[in-house]
Amino acid sequence: MTIQHISSLQNPRVKAAAALRDRRDRDKTGLTLLEGYRELTRAFDFGLELREVFFAPAFFLGTNEMPLLEKLDRAGIKVYEVPENVLQKIAYRDRPEGLIATAVIPQHRLEDLPEPATPGLYLIAEEVEKPGNLGSILRSADAAGATALILTDPRTDLYNPNTIRASTGALFALPIAVTDNDSALRWLRERKIQILAATPHTQNVFTEVDLTVPIAIAVGAEQYGLTDFWMNQADLQVVIPMLGKIDSLNVSTAATLLLYECARQRQFKSSAAEVKA
Repeated sequence: MTIQHISSLQNPRVKAAAALRDRRDRDKTGLTLLEGYRELTRAFDFGLELREVFFAPAFFLGTNEMPLLEKLDRAGIKVYEVPENVLQKIAYRDRPEGLIATAVIPQHRLEDLPEPATPGLYLIAEEVEKPGNLGSILRSADAAGATALILTDPRTDLYNPNTIRASTGALFALPIAVTDNDSALRWLRERKIQILAATPHTQNVFTEVDLTVPIAIAVGAEQYGLTDFWMNQADLQVVIPMLGKIDSLNVSTAATLLLYECARQRQFKSSAAEVKA
């Protein structure tokens, strides 16, 4: 394995990688940071383009890191061993796991989404602000066999390291489109995909409606929920019963409940598993 060594905090590669902790630099360069064995492994396995890997053995949590580095080296990715203080300068988290990579942020366009052979199950996430919630939504969408996530008018960047972390790699596995509300609506209408919105102002309990048709579940921002745009366009409005004294759920929790009810009604057959050739 070809390992290069960097020891200086002032090294240009180190400074460039550390700058990616800031969204402005991620947007400017089209690169992001991946931290940890699981994140690097899944990103590589699902075809994300990795540019450089920095590692500090003192932070390793197991014995699988070196085999992974060897695999990345064979793939032509530059590998740099650095001391602990250098890795900590690059790291987004306080306690790095010993592996950090820079990766190219891919384009996520509506026209690239798959056309499923089975009734599609899409999740629309409108104006979600918190990276952790967005990552959890991605994780649930993948677990429930969703066809794709459509992210509209986002208030956090999809490749925020906290989103990547919370998604546990689902970000790399799930088809995604980032767009505006009007474009998303037009795309869904052209394909005759029904739109579902959750609201307390209906009698339709989410477990008692037909969710086996091609459908897009719309969830909104943490503080205010869905805007009127999606509420007014919804073909179906449902309620998630609240039995306590609080009248709303966290956006990722609500999305998970709705996704899994779709999966249950479809007998847990993944709409992402069969895609038209």
